[in-house]
Amino acid sequence: MTPESHAPTGTDAPRTGPPPGCPAHGLGPGGLHRLHESEDLATLYEQLRQEHGPVAPVLLHDDVPMWIVLGHAENLHMVRSPTQFCRDSRIWTPLRDGLVKPDHPLMPHIAWQPIASHAEGDEHKRLRGAVQGAISTIDFRSLRRYINRSTQAIVNRFCEQGEADLVGQFAEHLPMAVMCEILGMPEDYNDRLVEAARDALKGTETAIASHSYVMDALSRLTTRRRAQPEEDLASYLITHPARLTDDEVREHLRLVLFAAYEATTNLLSNVLLTVLIDPRFRAQLNGGQMTVPEAVEQSLWNEPPFSTVFAYFAKQETELGGQRIRRGDGLLFAPLPANVDPRVRPDLKASMQGNRSHLAFGGGPHECPGQDIGRSIADVGVDALLMRLPDVELDCDEDELRWTASIASRHLVSLPVQFAPKPPQDVTQTPSHKPIPAQRPDWQIGTTQPQPAPVAAQPQPQPAPAQPQPAPAQPPVPPAPQPTAEEPARRKGAWQRFLSWWRGY
Repeated sequence: MTPESHAPTGTDAPRTGPPPGCPAHGLGPGGLHRLHESEDLATLYEQLRQEHGPVAPVLLHDDVPMWIVLGHAENLHMVRSPTQFCRDSRIWTPLRDGLVKPDHPLMPHIAWQPIASHAEGDEHKRLRGAVQGAISTIDFRSLRRYINRSTQAIVNRFCEQGEADLVGQFAEHLPMAVMCEILGMPEDYNDRLVEAARDALKGTETAIASHSYVMDALSRLTTRRRAQPEEDLASYLITHPARLTDDEVREHLRLVLFAAYEATTNLLSNVLLTVLIDPRFRAQLNGGQMTVPEAVEQSLWNEPPFSTVFAYFAKQETELGGQRIRRGDGLLFAPLPANVDPRVRPDLKASMQGNRSHLAFGGGPHECPGQDIGRSIADVGVDALLMRLPDVELDCDEDELRWTASIASRHLVSLPVQFAPKPPQDVTQTPSHKPIPAQRPDWQIGTTQPQPAPVAAQPQPQPAPAQPQPAPAQPPVPPAPQPTAEEPARRKGAWQRFLSWWRGY
């Protein structure tokens, strides 16, 4: 897409346009839609699909031209073709021609940085190799146990109140607590760090100060681990053979923290909302027909954490989805419309259980390397919360829920719920809402199950015999074995052991 095809509006003349609600509202030069002015992007994406097919021309802020890739196959082709498309915005024609100002609202997302997600070739292999190598050292069984303990600690804050906001009090806290542990800075996790991360991602007037607060914490972590490495992701980044500089370490810690935090917060909120508002879903979950991991995958299809990702750029003239793409054109990778492409999901109500071909975590060389971390946080966190609060219910009408939407993502503002007040629980215990039944004595399949000794009947007085006779000798009867405190607990069955392993207990 070139400037010749959509000339930007002049900056000196006042911009006039139709008022909100008018059919022409949100249209720019050439009759193209301005994505940032749309109040319902999902509906707009389907309209664009009908008008242009799987790849459509659109406008960003300041009427900067861009393509949005709507088709599932087209998105996959783009992210899997590094010879045709890259993430280096320095070749973006509008940027080279001066159409994108330094203060453009999307520059923080699009501006090139020396990080793995923007690099190519050998540099990409070096940087991504360090990130993947560090993530590969994570012990996911220990991680799941930590997620469980963190969930219990967070639920303990509000379980006695009988009501909570599962976004502000749970979904926004659990990912940060877990990511601080993974990075190696658990002592830095607190409410202020959560608020700073949320503020930095929202792009408010204080976003720069909030971003600096987070970066200061990451800088202190880098300095500590450079002097004394430990077993955490920051240390493995520093000691990796790729020999990352301190600046590279900090930037990749920032990338991992913000990307994982935002994506997992949205994922947790979406899964919990689906569980609360869809009675069929809740019945399936409670009835054992749908596990929490399957529920997470269904949510990744219907409401991916990121609606679009900024951005890919054409390295050469090519064709995509029937559109002529020129060298230097920008393209938005769009998981939300791609996941509902009628060619792959003709029936949106059909279950997607067992199908992981969604694009929620991207694909190709830049596929999200930390997706298993996000899945683990959602799997264990939702499972443990539902175990603690099995009667949790939405505390408002569904149409009263509010969202904050942008081109990049859709974030649930709050999720008010109510439940029967529960006492705090030891964070080291398996989450439970019922008393633990007494253990049975140890016995094995194929042997007779021992029965408890009958209670001895009280002797009844009998009339004395006229002439007592000596009773025949009887062998002594050994007393029935009684369980003692030292008796080992019965070994769990295979299914119970699998569930405990899966949930990280």
